[in-house]
Amino acid sequence: MIDFEPTQEQKETVATAHKIAEELFRPISRYYDEHEHESPQEIIDKLWERRTEINLLGLDLSAALIVEEACWGDVGFYLCVPTPGLGGAAIFATGTQEQIQRFLGNYNEGGPKWGAMAMTETGCGSDTSAITTTAVRDGDEWVLNGEKIFITWGKRAMEIPGGLVVVWATVDKSAGRAGMKSFVVPAGTPGAKVEKLEKKLGIRASDTATIVFDNCRIPFENILGSPEVRKIDKTGTAGFKKAMATFDATRPIVAAMALGVGRAALDFVKETLEKEGIEIRYGLPRQKLSTLERDVMDMEANYKAAKLLTLRALWMMGQFLPNNLEASMAKAKAGLAVTKITQKAVEVMGPLGYSRKYLLEKWMRDAKINDIFEGTGQINMLIVARRILDFSREQLK
Repeated sequence: MIDFEPTQEQKETVATAHKIAEELFRPISRYYDEHEHESPQEIIDKLWERRTEINLLGLDLSAALIVEEACWGDVGFYLCVPTPGLGGAAIFATGTQEQIQRFLGNYNEGGPKWGAMAMTETGCGSDTSAITTTAVRDGDEWVLNGEKIFITWGKRAMEIPGGLVVVWATVDKSAGRAGMKSFVVPAGTPGAKVEKLEKKLGIRASDTATIVFDNCRIPFENILGSPEVRKIDKTGTAGFKKAMATFDATRPIVAAMALGVGRAALDFVKETLEKEGIEIRYGLPRQKLSTLERDVMDMEANYKAAKLLTLRALWMMGQFLPNNLEASMAKAKAGLAVTKITQKAVEVMGPLGYSRKYLLEKWMRDAKINDIFEGTGQINMLIVARRILDFSREQLK
């Protein structure tokens, strides 16, 4: 039987994470929202000091519970936590044991460092199989050329010693998805340059970068997996499937991020109503409830449904079970849920919700990215439909 009841150890860790979110994140959340691209160094330093106290590096149930608490405090600050990030997830999903040890073995040593993943390009967003960045072998090196956009942690990962970026590129354009491979580019590598930082609607404490690779040379052994171009079956290819395996691991964590933002908005609404003496009458037939009561209950139902899907996807991954369907279900539902919850919260609170005096309007802005990155809601719903109907990519586009 699947049991999602947290253990005593998990409860204690979550309580610590909540305290950090409440006492460290919340008080300066507005400041860094209004000072985009100013690095929250005090947050980074304190989280690095306490890195063994709360583990934000994992891709499991415990990590999801901690991530939710962190994002309840501020999702932008969570995206500043020094970790291997998406780059680390890609290495775990596609690299050898030797590569995992070589690239990630020292992440808790030295100073803060970050890992990022560079996949999206100007001409291909959700269609990650259409990347044009190239990797050409030249003796004992690979030469990368191309431009990647919307890279979370991109600047920190590329410019701070010890960081890395996992770059998805094609080694053979004529092979289509079969030619898609991933490469590790360490921070400071010549030919890799941060071109610009995005000005964003939300998650403004985090950096989102464009990186240009201009004859960027890396060692041959920095390719993750085999350099061989080969097809697996009619539905996919080796390189492409490894890229998707990365998302199967990270999409539930992004869903947990969404849960944190959604719960922050929901808590604000319920606490405000309680202060005003407004009671939510649970247990009554829906037709006897006020519109406000129905709205709050719908918000709660959306949150709980998304959380159960998220926990299930992570539990399956922890049991080494295929979770492609469940990961996409969790990501799609959580992205939709947090968007609805935060928008409804602003609507319910009226001028109070729209005012910058409170963080509610910020949470609405922070929420939307969870429905976009790591695969848009539409793309994840498409994946869900394909899996349920047993359709190939060619049969259902």
